[in-house]
Order: sequence, then C-alpha cells, then structure tokens
Amino acid sequence: MKKTINTFREAKKNGNKLSLLTAYDYSTAKLIDSCNIDGILVGDSLGMVCLGYKNTLSVTMSDMLHHTRAVAKGVTNSFLISDMPFMSYQASVYDSIINAGRLIQEGGAEAVKLEGGSNIIPQIEGIVKAQIPVVGHLGLTPQSFNVFGGFKVQGTTVDSAKFIIDEAKRLESAGVFALVLECIPKEIAQIITENISIPTIGIGAGAGCDGQILVYHDILGLYDGTETKFSKEFANIGIQTKAGIESYINEVIKGTYPDMEHSYSMSQTDLSLLKKKLFSK
Repeated sequence: MKKTINTFREAKKNGNKLSLLTAYDYSTAKLIDSCNIDGILVGDSLGMVCLGYKNTLSVTMSDMLHHTRAVAKGVTNSFLISDMPFMSYQASVYDSIINAGRLIQEGGAEAVKLEGGSNIIPQIEGIVKAQIPVVGHLGLTPQSFNVFGGFKVQGTTVDSAKFIIDEAKRLESAGVFALVLECIPKEIAQIITENISIPTIGIGAGAGCDGQILVYHDILGLYDGTETKFSKEFANIGIQTKAGIESYINEVIKGTYPDMEHSYSMSQTDLSLLKKKLFSK
C-alpha cells in the first residue's frame, strides 16, 4: 500500500516505529522501495556521498532537482521527501515557497525538509499554506555546521537541551508533520517525542524516537567518509563490490572474460562468405 503523510500520523498514534533511508538515484530508490520502507529522503547528503563535496553547503537546487527526479521514478510505495538545500529557503518566505514548489512539481517529491527552528518558522508556515507537507530538522543541522564549529552533538547542557525542546514545540505549532532529531542525547529526544503530537525521526538520537533514518551508503559500507557513533553497518556491500571489480579486472587482463558464454557468434557459413568478400582478390 502506498505510504502517505497519514502513514506517519497513524504510526505516531498507534505507537508503530517508522523506518526511513536516503536514496539519490533511480535504481537504488527502486530497490529500497521494494522493501516496504515507510519513507525515502533525497538528502542533501548527496553532496558528500554522490558529488564529492566536503559538506552539504555546496549542494544546489539544480542538484536536488536532478536527484529527486531520478529517485521519484523508482518510488512506488514509499513516501518521498526531499531536502531543501542551503540558501534555497533562508533568504525569504517567497524563495522558500517557490523552491519547495519546484521540488514537488518538477522533482516529484511529496514533502520537503528544512533545517532550523524559530528562525525559519515564517518559511515553514508559508510552505504549509501552499499545501506542501514539511518535515522539520533540529539538533545537529549540517547546513549550520560552521555556526556550531563542526559536527558536534547538540543539546548536551541544560540550557541547550531546553532550547531544542522548546524549538520542537514551536515547529509543531508552525505545521511540520514530522521532525528529524539529529545528534542529540537520547534522553532529550525521548522528552521531545513524548511531548509533541507529531512523529520524531531520529538519526543519532536514540531508540525513543518514533522512527529512524540513516544514509544508505553508511548502512551498506559504501562510503569511506567519517564514521559516526550512531551509524551502524548492516551489510558491507562495499567490500563485495570492490572484490567484484577486482575480479573483473583480473579476468580481462588474463583474457578469460569474455568467454563463449558471454559472447555472440556468427554462423560458420556466413563467416566464410564474409571472409571471401573481404579478402578475395
């Protein structure tokens, strides 16, 4: 059954856990979608894992539209969310509505995700009024890593924890239908989860959240970037992929690939006629 925004609401209501993963291309999205996952996020993390950027700040609307379109073609059952990249919504409410609309209309997304709290409530409210579902994102917000002084756990003091809790309530009031909590103490995530009516999606925020999301490159061992405490490798496709590529190279060098099984043949009669035409004087 097709997952919708109501899937998230019902999960919160009934106490069912939500599972989400990132995807950035058609074939991967199609594979993940076939596993009956609740949601797929086209994250701006594509900047690092797909485009080789050092962080997410260089990701553009063109990048997000390109990858969202590709993912949308592979999604049939999951609910598709797309990240709004850096500076696509910070400057004005108008920009945020236009760019969110592009991700829906041109990209094929069903919702958008924005990083930030009180500072972007006007943008969230504007997008929601435009009939576009919005996911919030608090805690470690990668687009703000320069302000944080790096990728650090947030909400570790009483004051900073209270601030995040208060911000979660403000985002709920602004109209977000779900809230990503990244790299905050599990106790703080638990408090937020128990005190708001919308589902929380954790990434480095403990098991008390209503759901979890991870980058699929990380859970499959496909990315050699910086390891994070919260990310778990559920399979190592990277090692298998490397072994397969090395085997291919070795067989090409030895001349054992392609063999008869993987080659096409011409009939001996036609081959003889061809040679006569080519080489007869």
